[in-house]
Amino acid sequence: MQIIPAIDIIEGKCVRLTEGDYAQKKIYNENPLEVAKAFEGIGLMRLHLVDLDGAKAGEVVNWKVLEKIANNTKLKIDFGGGIKTEAILKTVLDTGATYATIGSLAVKNELLFQEWIARFGANTFMLGADVFEEKIAIGGWIEKTEISVFDFMKSYIDRGVQQLFCTDIKKDGKLEGPSIELYQKIIEKFPALHLIASGGVSSLDDLIELEEIGCAAAIVGKAIYENKITISELASFN
Repeated sequence: MQIIPAIDIIEGKCVRLTEGDYAQKKIYNENPLEVAKAFEGIGLMRLHLVDLDGAKAGEVVNWKVLEKIANNTKLKIDFGGGIKTEAILKTVLDTGATYATIGSLAVKNELLFQEWIARFGANTFMLGADVFEEKIAIGGWIEKTEISVFDFMKSYIDRGVQQLFCTDIKKDGKLEGPSIELYQKIIEKFPALHLIASGGVSSLDDLIELEEIGCAAAIVGKAIYENKITISELASFN
């Protein structure tokens, strides 16, 4: 199982939210590049970079952070938050992202996202399924929907998307353990899916359990910043 560390950005700084609540923000480092280099330094190869300002504004805000990390590391970056137009998508990819993370757009404008998949290829995208009680949430987790996570996933798996991460909002940032039962259900329904677990990871044991149930990768954020999982533990796992 691959470890994908997360850097969430507000006003150019590395932060974490609790349950997706912007009011529950904690700044961990004012230099995201420094954090990214530390991850690269222990042999990690991926980075989950989220522009939280962009997710809220509906357009990418923190371009410079993506550019700095892409230009100064060899990390494969998936970048999300505010990718709403083809022009922005192209700029994200040109700025150095390996994958464009799409979440809200895949719900609100299915036809446009389908066009992008056809034009840029399904492998260009990492689809984010943010979940609240097995229903999709969008707009930086602010807006809840009645769309089943399983129906949402199936519609895009059928179109060739295979990299998909699922975040249980109720777990995210709380360090209470990941949504094992939800991930087991997803893997049972879609055994060929490259499922990336996200949210709630609080220890090395959580990562071992996610690997055992068949997750292809796990995004780890707050557990690193709160020293629940040390850099050396991440290095040994990877």
